[in-house]
Amino acid sequence: RQRTLKGFSRKYTEEDIRLLAQTDEIHGNLSGPAIKKICERAWKIFGETKYERLAGISVSHLYNLRRSATYRNVRAYFDKTRPKASSIGERRKPQPQGRPGYLRVDTVHQGDLDGIKGVYHINAVDEVTQIQIACSVEKISEHYLIPILEMQIRDFPFVVLGFHSDNGSEYINKRVAALLDKLL
Repeated sequence: RQRTLKGFSRKYTEEDIRLLAQTDEIHGNLSGPAIKKICERAWKIFGETKYERLAGISVSHLYNLRRSATYRNVRAYFDKTRPKASSIGERRKPQPQGRPGYLRVDTVHQGDLDGIKGVYHINAVDEVTQIQIACSVEKISEHYLIPILEMQIRDFPFVVLGFHSDNGSEYINKRVAALLDKLL
C-alpha cells in the first residue's frame, strides 16, 4: 500500500483515483452520490474487484479525490462558458417593432484646441419615440461615462430594452455594453 509522508497508509490508491476519473468520464461527470452508487453496484452486483475500495467511499471524500492532483492530471474537465443572450452592444440596428426602449447611442469629439483635448458629446436617442438625451464628458472612460449613462437611462420615460451604437463608437460598443448590462 502507498504511504504518505508521515508514514500513514492511504485508503484510496492512485489506481483508485484513476478508476474514479475513468468512471466519471464514462458516465459524464455525474453527481457524487450517483458515482458512489455506480461504484457500489459495480462491486456488489457485478463483482468487479477493482471497485472494492471505491464501493465504500463517502460522497464527501469522493469530491476530495476529484480535487486531487492525480485526478486532475488524468481527467482535465473543462465546462464551456454558456453565452448569455443580450441585445446590448450589438452592431446591427435593433428592430424595436414599435416599442420604445431601444436606444441608439453616438459619441462625437468636439475637437482639440491648441493641443488641449476637447469634450466628448454622448447622444442617446430612442429609435421609436426619437426622445433624445445629450450629455458631455471630459474624457471617454468608465469614470466619466458611468454617471452619464446612469443618468440617461434613468431619465428616459420608459424601460431601456436595448442599445446600439454606430461604427464610430467602438469604445461604447465594447466597454460600455458591459456597463449597460449591469445597469439594466
